Amino acid sequence: MKFVPRKRYTAEFRAQAIELVRMGKPVKEVAEDLEVGVSLLYGWVQRAAQPAPRQSQELEAVGEESAAVELRRLRREVANLQLENTILKKAAVILGTHPPQTPAR
Repeated sequence: MKFVPRKRYTAEFRAQAIELVRMGKPVKEVAEDLEVGVSLLYGWVQRAAQPAPRQSQELEAVGEESAAVELRRLRREVANLQLENTILKKAAVILGTHPPQTPAR
């Protein structure tokens, strides 16, 4: 079996191929002209039609978290701290020590 190295296409080449398809030229014809696979060209066109995902949905400006993201992070942190506190209380009972009582407010 002969090893055939995979061809790499530049972003500019792909953009030009996609533009030809968008101008109304049939995908099969564009693929033949550019000597690329039809299914490969279809994939490029489909990916170009999808909206690009945001790189970081958690960051709105440089270093700033949105309020919803910060709230989720804080809620997760509170849940973790409550779990740790519960574990420590159970460990204190098992070890025979009693957790300090908090004064009534």
